[in-house]
Amino acid sequence: MIGYLCYFQITQSREVINNPYNARLESFEKRVIRGSILASDGQLLAYTNVDGDGNEERVYPFGCTFSHVLGYSDYGKTGIESLGNFQLVTSNAYFVEKFLNELKEQKNMGDSLVTTLDVDLQTAAHDALGTHRGAVVVMETSTGNVRAMVSKPDYDPAEVADRWEELSGADDGTLLNRATQGLYPPGSTFKTVTLLEYLREHQMDDSGYSFLCEGKVTVGNSSISCYHGRAHGQLDLKTAFAKSCNSAFADMGRDLDVEAFRSLAEQLLFNREELPVSLPYSQSSFALQETDSEAMRMMTAIGQGDTLVTPMHMALIMSAVANDGVLMTPRYLDRTESYTGTLVETYDTSEYGTLMTAGEAQILREYLRAVVEEGTASALASDDYTAYGKTGTAEYSSDKSKSHAWFAGFVSGEKEDLAVVVLVEEAGSGSEYAVPVAKKIFDAYYKK
Repeated sequence: MIGYLCYFQITQSREVINNPYNARLESFEKRVIRGSILASDGQLLAYTNVDGDGNEERVYPFGCTFSHVLGYSDYGKTGIESLGNFQLVTSNAYFVEKFLNELKEQKNMGDSLVTTLDVDLQTAAHDALGTHRGAVVVMETSTGNVRAMVSKPDYDPAEVADRWEELSGADDGTLLNRATQGLYPPGSTFKTVTLLEYLREHQMDDSGYSFLCEGKVTVGNSSISCYHGRAHGQLDLKTAFAKSCNSAFADMGRDLDVEAFRSLAEQLLFNREELPVSLPYSQSSFALQETDSEAMRMMTAIGQGDTLVTPMHMALIMSAVANDGVLMTPRYLDRTESYTGTLVETYDTSEYGTLMTAGEAQILREYLRAVVEEGTASALASDDYTAYGKTGTAEYSSDKSKSHAWFAGFVSGEKEDLAVVVLVEEAGSGSEYAVPVAKKIFDAYYKK
């Protein structure tokens, strides 16, 4: 019993106290003014203003720019407001100050949370997405630090109390964090997974691959076309990937070992109830079965069919590719300080696990680089950095003219490598709509 109590106090007590159903939180909030949330450089992202009558108002200086990742603290708590709730309603002010405040029946000032978020990157991502619905995730590959997370449509967290009925009932899912909770067909970004499965089944040797693309592949009554029916001609494997040839990858999918394909997808965190994501998330799915038709195998290989993924999940995969196969646990919190700036606690980076071998990651990087050098993401070519990635144009209805635009990749240079995933809903092709968003983020990062 003593051992368990020690274990609980060290590892579980904060999680239990931070549960929204725990009445102890109310007692904390009655004694403590909710603390501030800061960006990685110390800029205020949220703070509590107290007027002369003691009325408290939560203020968000950047308005809707950080809405979903910060969350709100009215009508429940979401985002970092929920993730760091315990710290924000705990005070580590100087003990004499706390004692005097209690004598005067005044509240103490809560601690401040310093996040991993970067104001410039968040602003660049938010502005680049414009009026489109969608999501952006920006994450350091070697640390797991989430540098930006955008979901649109968005809202001003300060207005949640006044607009609750409108926001909670909105048909467009305004309060939904599309970055972690939005499920979408991955389109051609999934060809990265299909490519790895093909390479594994061929001992990582692509030299024997050759395909003649005539713009469409037909099996029985099922046909899959390349984008706009374009015929790519004779292709090796790297060129087929760089040009995002649907015909080549659909044909490839017919011969893949379905059970091995499923095993790889699950190794890459599909069909997992638990992901290393501390904000609420949806479970990505890989549904292909041995009994499925040849047409479904082809569709799955190009990221259509029943496969669904969140933007955050794609960022995890790309982060692992960039980091020699090792996935770092995403983190939003760097440290807690007292309101006067005294360090209270730091939060270390940690490895989640290995999603692929270092050799496999290196080969995938070569293919992702080819997409920028000679393929559908050529607009990302730059002298200031080296970009890698895969575009996607994902159909989501029976109307094949409608599609979501994807970019999933990373950037390398003189700074920490960043994984960047962009999803633009109902926009069109990834190269036309998602790549420009990624480019603005890359440019903002390297012009600092």
